[in-house]
Amino acid sequence: MRARDLGIIIGTLKPGPLNAITDVRGVLVGHATLIEGEGPLVVGKGPIRTGVTVILPHDWDPGREPLFAGSHTLNGNGEMTGLEWVGDSGLLTTPIGLTNTHSVGVVRDALVAASVAGRNEVGLWSLPVVAETWDGYLNDVNGQHVRAEHVFEALAAASGGPVAEGSVGAGTGTKAFGFKAGIGTASRHVGKEHGGHTVGVLVQANHGRRERLMVDGVPIGREITRDEIAGPDLPDDTGSIIAVVATDAPLLPQQCRRLAERAGLGVARGGGGGENDSGDFFLAFATGNRSLRAEDDGQAPISFPLQMLNDDHISELFWAAIEATEEAVLNSMIAAETMVGRDGIAFHALPHERLVEVMRRYGRFG
Repeated sequence: MRARDLGIIIGTLKPGPLNAITDVRGVLVGHATLIEGEGPLVVGKGPIRTGVTVILPHDWDPGREPLFAGSHTLNGNGEMTGLEWVGDSGLLTTPIGLTNTHSVGVVRDALVAASVAGRNEVGLWSLPVVAETWDGYLNDVNGQHVRAEHVFEALAAASGGPVAEGSVGAGTGTKAFGFKAGIGTASRHVGKEHGGHTVGVLVQANHGRRERLMVDGVPIGREITRDEIAGPDLPDDTGSIIAVVATDAPLLPQQCRRLAERAGLGVARGGGGGENDSGDFFLAFATGNRSLRAEDDGQAPISFPLQMLNDDHISELFWAAIEATEEAVLNSMIAAETMVGRDGIAFHALPHERLVEVMRRYGRFG
């Protein structure tokens, strides 16, 4: 179940065929989901509610064929590895991994191992991009249950087509606005010249206070309160969100950075604020210059032929990223089901019928 299945339309731009990040040609997504045990927390044993999500920027080795990329940090109480090189070089050279806070290291190391296995060359180096949010309300996060084999599983499962959402992969143990959330995705298609361009977004949603939740401008969090749908008493918790933005437009690194910034506006439209305790990292990459590769003999060319989107036409992409981010967050909640984790803590699903009733009362269904 997704927002549009309920008749909820975010924004005015048209989504891609799948309304997912995989609408950007070549982008692949894979998950490994870990759910085990119930009852009281025993560190190292569980309960386990976590996982790994990987995003492959195209269907080849990004170490051999990097893409232009840029990032933005709204609030830095979190981690996304590899950003120093992305910022300095303007290039994305690895898959992107998402997981829980205390498993970043193992996911990073596993992505290095996968790179070595695929291209075991003298002098090979890899600086993987891995981001996290803290899922310790439901998961035995200190038990560090994610292992390299789970990363390899997610890589093997990576594919185009529809993307599983909600409590899967890195979103297994996350929540948003006091409801169960997880992984969400959406896309937008803009422009008419040369077929236009697609912008896709995938989020790991783990942020927001209940009373601030907005859906298409409707104050859902003030209408569906904790008195109606119970949740853990976490009035000061705001959590974190990761957003990965992909586009097939021919953007250069500075343009990718600007596109990544707009994901923060999509988060804000839904009620997220980048609070002090939040880790909000946004990464954008562009597949429109698929020529940044070494020659077959391993010798890098002296120069590359490039294309660049005229900045006079980039605002449409900005709005695409804003709308897709807002809808991806909403999809992460609508797709998620109620989950009980460690010590019996439960995050309940956002109730679909009640959501539609409130949206109708505010005139969103005509």
